[in-house]
Amino acid sequence: MDPSSSALDSAFWITAGAILGLLVLSAFFSGSETALTAASRGKLRSQADRGSSGAEKALKITENNEKLIGSVLLGNNIVNILSASLATALFTRLFGESGVALATIVMTMLVLVFAEVLPKTYAITNAEKAAAAVAPIIGVVVMLFSPVVALVRVLVRGVLRLFGVQIDPDSHIMAVREEIAGALYLGHSEGVVEKEDRDRILGALDLAERTVEEIMLHRSNILMLDADAEPEAILAQCLESPHTRLPVYRGEQENIIGVVHAKDLFRAMYAQVGGSDGNTRRLKDFDITKVATAPYFVPETTTLDDQMRAFLRMRSHFALVVDEYGSLRGLITLEDILEEIVGEITDEFDLESETPVTRSEDGQFVVDGATTIRDLNRALDWALPDDEANTVAGLVIHEAQMIPTVGQVFAFHGFRFEVTGREGNRITALKMRPL
Repeated sequence: MDPSSSALDSAFWITAGAILGLLVLSAFFSGSETALTAASRGKLRSQADRGSSGAEKALKITENNEKLIGSVLLGNNIVNILSASLATALFTRLFGESGVALATIVMTMLVLVFAEVLPKTYAITNAEKAAAAVAPIIGVVVMLFSPVVALVRVLVRGVLRLFGVQIDPDSHIMAVREEIAGALYLGHSEGVVEKEDRDRILGALDLAERTVEEIMLHRSNILMLDADAEPEAILAQCLESPHTRLPVYRGEQENIIGVVHAKDLFRAMYAQVGGSDGNTRRLKDFDITKVATAPYFVPETTTLDDQMRAFLRMRSHFALVVDEYGSLRGLITLEDILEEIVGEITDEFDLESETPVTRSEDGQFVVDGATTIRDLNRALDWALPDDEANTVAGLVIHEAQMIPTVGQVFAFHGFRFEVTGREGNRITALKMRPL
């Protein structure tokens, strides 16, 4: 046998074996990238808590996605370029100059099918299982390639800076909240997630982004007790009120001196008259300030999340909201914050007439002007912006740049607004419909 022929055969099989091995590595890198980026961190955490070391490793290496993806891409490119080079050399030796084109076609098909589509398809359908399996090896790859990746990262940022693009090293491609919100909206559109479930979860996520000013009861709607009023008048007002806690003022309503609970008031008055057989004339000497507790004031810029924690810590349900000058703006309760999560909470004392949105015979929606835009969007699944105003009336005034009169009609944000009620400078009722 010709020695050169034997050497050629040996070189052929060695090169072919090397190409096959590189294709396997390419498939590994492609599948690993897909698995580690598509795997749910929540599911990986659950597996890690059950003792899976692979899941624990996957969680650790996915904390720095830029470093992970850079290392995997570096490894993938090295094996792909090397396999293509070997294939070109092999086909050129066998077929001459035409081997270059042939090597391009064959390697493109092999890489596409066996090193890209096939491993990525498996990885995306078994993301958590695959991520846990490949994490230990990828961890070693990341450690080995991290110096090169760091150098490439500096080079890339330098080039981008030349074109005026600044990259925050601590930024994330997608925030966790946005990822959850996107999944919820997608699930709702596909019929997997109910609207109520979506609203509850999004409401809980929004607590840290919203302030008490956005949901507080405005001071013009607060029922207050005058400390200087006759005890009989105070008792009658408290009995007629649907609320159990009422602020107490003296002189002017800005001067809040305390908050009284209906039960405390009734007990004190009952004791003042001497019980069931007592003399009601003794009620004349009743002093409500001895029953009232100290008022709790909070700034209007406090986030709902912080305020809820404060309520729970202080074992309180009621706070008065003030602005930066200390002036009374409104009040907020723990129930108001909970309603942002679970929706409207009603009981036997909530009147039917208090429903902020009703449907008229002509198909339009009759809306109370004080209805918050968020509540309206939530009730009707609309998307009116609430950046510039908290209420529907505020939105109309902001867009119109004036205080409209009854009968005026406006069209903006894809809706028709007709002012149907006004008291002084306040819009009390509107008719709305989508355009």
